[in-house]
Amino acid sequence: MAEARAGRDRGDRGGRRRTRRAVGALLAVGLCAAALAGCSATGGKRAEDRAKRLAANGSAVNTPRWTFAMVTHSGAGDTFWDIVQNGAKQAAQKDNIKFLYSNSDQGDQQAQLVQAAIDQHVDGLIVTLAKPDAMKAAVTKAVKAGIPVITVNSGAEQSRQLGALTHIGQDETVAGNAVGDELNARGRKHALCVLHEQGNVGLEQRCAGVKAHFHGTLDKVYVDGTNMPDVQSAIEAKLQSDPSIDSVVTLGAPFAPTAAKAKQEAGSKAEIDTFDLNAQVAASLKDGTLGFAVDQQPYLQGYEAVDLLWLYRYNKDTLGGGQPVLTGPQIVTKDDADALLAYTKRGTR
Repeated sequence: MAEARAGRDRGDRGGRRRTRRAVGALLAVGLCAAALAGCSATGGKRAEDRAKRLAANGSAVNTPRWTFAMVTHSGAGDTFWDIVQNGAKQAAQKDNIKFLYSNSDQGDQQAQLVQAAIDQHVDGLIVTLAKPDAMKAAVTKAVKAGIPVITVNSGAEQSRQLGALTHIGQDETVAGNAVGDELNARGRKHALCVLHEQGNVGLEQRCAGVKAHFHGTLDKVYVDGTNMPDVQSAIEAKLQSDPSIDSVVTLGAPFAPTAAKAKQEAGSKAEIDTFDLNAQVAASLKDGTLGFAVDQQPYLQGYEAVDLLWLYRYNKDTLGGGQPVLTGPQIVTKDDADALLAYTKRGTR
């Protein structure tokens, strides 16, 4: 009897030990499962919250919020650069980018703004090279600091030399050639090229390109683009002194209406033509005040610059194969005006 009870006691203790081990194992499994579920739920919640924030910001990607800076040679009041910024900001919103913009039409000051961007440790840099000699040291420093650089609008020839990933814009010489061809097609014999910024290589290339293809005579006049009364009086004086001028070519959209006023005051019959496009130019094409315009699609320049920097940061992608990514030139006339007006009014053309 005693031996039987002892056997039962040993059996009960063994059973209880097995039961405790089984319960412990089940508890451990339960805790692990709970922990995993909790981690999964937390991670999922964080991802969901991030997706909601991105959607609220208009972002289409789930990448880090990099900071890109754009530094241009824009002068005060030049609406062309508003269109470039509109494109850049649209791409920045889509790509979850913090976008910074600064500008100066003085080469040394523009270089200082590039240095400021370097000091901020930006993740990408977009610059114009209208005055490449003044910008060379600063851009080279950015590249050496490991900041990917894209050049836009001006400086296609110097872009690769300074280590930029690519250049986005139109070839200014090719654009000038297109204007020369258009003037020939319109039967023009004597054109005046209006340069609104001293030392801007892009503007010089435009006039040189016109001259290379134009069969007639091409004169140049330099004006202070920040002083519209000066621009008008200089053009007016040229038209009054030489009635044979039958075409005035301005090198920026804001100067076309001023040239039209100068024409009227001088009593000239010259046609007014221009590089670049905005809402007023499109309207003037439609009503015949202007003959034609050269569209280089500035919105696209800003948009693609930001987007290509994002692609490089995300996937080391580049475009162009070492050659510029061209956004122009495109000659637009009265026939195109209606289609363009809506886009220019919203600031995208």
